[in-house]
Amino acid sequence: MTAAPSPHSPSPAPSPAFRDAYERAMALWPVPVERLDLASEFGSTRVNICGPAGAPPLVLLHGGGTTSAVWYAQVAALARTHRVHAVDQIGAPGLSVHSGRALRRPEDLFAWLDGVLSGLGLESVALLGHSYGGWLALSHAVHAVAPPAGIAGTRGRVARLVLLDPTQCFAGYRPSYLLRALPLFVRPGERSTRRFLAWETRGAPPAPELVRLMGLGAVEFRAAKVVTGPRPDASRLAAASVPTLVLLAEHSRAHDLHRVAARAGRTPGVRIGTMAGVAHHSLPYDRADDVSRRVLDFLDTGPKGAG
Repeated sequence: MTAAPSPHSPSPAPSPAFRDAYERAMALWPVPVERLDLASEFGSTRVNICGPAGAPPLVLLHGGGTTSAVWYAQVAALARTHRVHAVDQIGAPGLSVHSGRALRRPEDLFAWLDGVLSGLGLESVALLGHSYGGWLALSHAVHAVAPPAGIAGTRGRVARLVLLDPTQCFAGYRPSYLLRALPLFVRPGERSTRRFLAWETRGAPPAPELVRLMGLGAVEFRAAKVVTGPRPDASRLAAASVPTLVLLAEHSRAHDLHRVAARAGRTPGVRIGTMAGVAHHSLPYDRADDVSRRVLDFLDTGPKGAG
């Protein structure tokens, strides 16, 4: 659930125990991985890269409380045809270290992400975000094509968007979800993480290595604060011709699926798909072959590839 650092202080450097758990989780990735730490005014950002050099770039943004290790079940399929860049969000649990410029508002997050894309040498990318990462991907894309007065944008950099059960984009959280998530903040750790994921995923949590990593992250990064903002106006992407796929989890307990689908479906340029039998937190790994196929169909064919 945590996603970005306190606006007033840097995040802690990951402990040896967290780093060990991170490497054990990354060992689940079935493909060779290039590890890159990008320096910027915000600190350093860990990016895990795989796939053919020169292939179309795809940037993955994980959900709150997780790390880029969460993509272990999808990355092999995605990396067959794309150069995949899985980013650890700065200030959140992961190996990115927020040691510089403060993150006080969404525009700071957009500047950080834009700096990451520039550091990777990516001029045109597809962004794929899950949960909070979906909010970040959509918000960044909207900001790029329609920045506030006096703030520079990066029109044209985001070519396509894939949003996996994005939160706070088309509807708010269910109160029951927030209530169930409360122990993650009051008593952070592996036990509360396991219980929450078992409830939300209806007994299909991720690999034990991911649960342990999330539990350690919840403790070490418990002072992190969410940097968020208003729901992004996805309709602004229509004029910029940014095809967008919203792939929803049928059993998501994070929000009302039908409300999200209805509001997203009224947005020009947005196509809707639903993964049957999948929960919000299990979307990156449950039925991964089907999810990856639908994502790749969309990326390869544009708006007509959704469904």
